[in-house]
Parts: sequence; C-alpha cells; structure tokens
Amino acid sequence: QVQLVESGGGLVQAGASLRLSCVASGLAVSTYAMGWFRQGPGKEREFVATVTLSNGRTYYADSVKGRFTISRDNAKNSVRLQMNSLKPEDTAVYYCAAALDDTSNLRYTPAYKYWGQGTQVTVSS
Repeated sequence: QVQLVESGGGLVQAGASLRLSCVASGLAVSTYAMGWFRQGPGKEREFVATVTLSNGRTYYADSVKGRFTISRDNAKNSVRLQMNSLKPEDTAVYYCAAALDDTSNLRYTPAYKYWGQGTQVTVSS
C-alpha cells in the first residue's frame, strides 16, 4: 500500500521560511517523478514544483521560482520543499504527489498517480 505523508506545515509570518517533508512508503521516490502542489481557499489545486525521474531536473511555478526548492532524499525515501520568503498568497494546503514517469506534463495533476493528504501552510501579513 502506497502512502505519502506530508509534514512541516504551520502558521508563519510573511518573510519566514518553512520546510515541508513528504515521506513515502510502499514506493521508492527514486523511481518516481515527484511533485508538490497546493490548493488555496476557494481555488483549484495548482502546480508548485517537480523533480523529474529521468534526470532529476527541477521545475517551478513562476510564482515560487527563486523562493522554493524541491529536493529528493533517496536515503530517507522522501521529498522536501524548502520555502523561503513566504508571502500571504502562499497560504494553502500543500500536497505531495508521485508520478510513474515523465511522459505526461508534470505541471498538471493527471500526471500523478499517488497523492498525500496535505499539510496546511498559513502565512500571515
């Protein structure tokens, strides 16, 4: 049984940093493309960042580029999202996801087979 469990969310002030972690069981993150998405209040789930399976390249949404960093830790079978210079508009539930390969556009939710339950990030102004 595959499980992705996110942690590290919380309430912070604008300008602060948080590091989200996604620990996988039932799959090896080294054999999947991994991504982070978020869903703000009243909004659709949107792409945040991904690390590809084939070559480990990373891609980011324009809104987080330069502030967020995705990384894969194969030894801990986890994926992290380092979030710096947080803004109130980053407030959302953040989800970790795993895709079987890179053949689909990893910026879109249908590319991913497994999802975590999400962790809340709230940034106050």
